[in-house]
Amino acid sequence: MYRSIMSGVLVAALSTISRSQEPTTNSIAHFPRVEGSNLEGENLVLPADFKGKLNVVLIAFKREQQRDVDSWLPFLNSLAKSRSDVRIYEVPTLGRRYKLMRSFIDGGMRRGIPDKSVREATVTLYIDKAPFRRALQLADEDRIYVVLVDQEGRVQWRADGSFVEASGATLTRHLAQRDGGPDKT
Repeated sequence: MYRSIMSGVLVAALSTISRSQEPTTNSIAHFPRVEGSNLEGENLVLPADFKGKLNVVLIAFKREQQRDVDSWLPFLNSLAKSRSDVRIYEVPTLGRRYKLMRSFIDGGMRRGIPDKSVREATVTLYIDKAPFRRALQLADEDRIYVVLVDQEGRVQWRADGSFVEASGATLTRHLAQRDGGPDKT
């Protein structure tokens, strides 16, 4: 009896892990209108101010999630170098209550990022997170989310958690199919 219960728990846990690593390619959400500023102090309204035809947006809710964000960057930077239509954005998302500490928080992040282009593409949001998460259909704040957003703000693809090769391959395949080209993965 104990063994069958534990097997059921293990199967449930593994299916949850598989789901979280399985990116989706359906346009299931729309990036909500939010105001923030990048680490160069430029005020932006997203998604309207995303500069790419396609924008890969890494959304993090906690400082310790930076490690997961960083795991995506080698792949995404390579992708952006090979495709002029793709821009990469990091979007640290904090609650409104932290807005009073904005200069301290943003200043700390700014000092930690020597590359101006990365600071320009890091947009901190101080918002009511619940409606933001609902609009993007993000389950929780316990992981990062990576979303591909088009010029109209439609989410074209998404994944969550740290980078895995399967997620990169799925994004590459989605972009190839979107371009009308052959599936190269």
